[in-house]
Amino acid sequence: MFRSKRKSGSRDDSGAAADRQTARDARQRPARRITPQYLENSALHYLQRFSSSAEGVRQVLRRKLRHGDLDEDQTAEAERWIDAVVEKLTGLGLISDSGFAAARAASLHRRGTAVRGIRARLAAKGVDADTIAEAVDDLADRSGAETTRDLDLAAAVALARRRRLGPYRTQRRQEMRERDIAALCRGGFGLDLARQVVDAEDAEALLEG
Repeated sequence: MFRSKRKSGSRDDSGAAADRQTARDARQRPARRITPQYLENSALHYLQRFSSSAEGVRQVLRRKLRHGDLDEDQTAEAERWIDAVVEKLTGLGLISDSGFAAARAASLHRRGTAVRGIRARLAAKGVDADTIAEAVDDLADRSGAETTRDLDLAAAVALARRRRLGPYRTQRRQEMRERDIAALCRGGFGLDLARQVVDAEDAEALLEG
């Protein structure tokens, strides 16, 4: 049986040619004109899709500057425009670090993130220490937790439930005990707390006791 040779105009060749053309088009595309209105529109479009801190919006807009043909002086001016946009949208209530931090802290906690991890993730988003502390305090008030350990216990149980660890396993529980404890420790929980959750007969009862 003879095999036919692939013609030079095959689909693979045409696809590679299309990729090369796309790359050339991108290089030849004129630089975007950066204006205050363009930056404001970009920020509004982003906020329609995502919740964000003020610093998060700044980072998004700074990435937009990379597509503009700006010299050093123009970049410095554009940075001032970015600050003005963030200040304006904050004044309108469209950007709120406290609101963002509270909502993100609650979401992370429900998914099983330890308080230490919540603090770290909010700090990475540019939220200042005082606002992070307020978000954690608000989380404790809403959940009825009296201590950070209470918050971590609830988060550890949530993570165990989501990952089916410890008491949420339907089989091989004892065999997987050490691995389950290690998973909780990697999640930011202390060894004692991880053991308490994994060894519990009923993890939900831990929250009631």
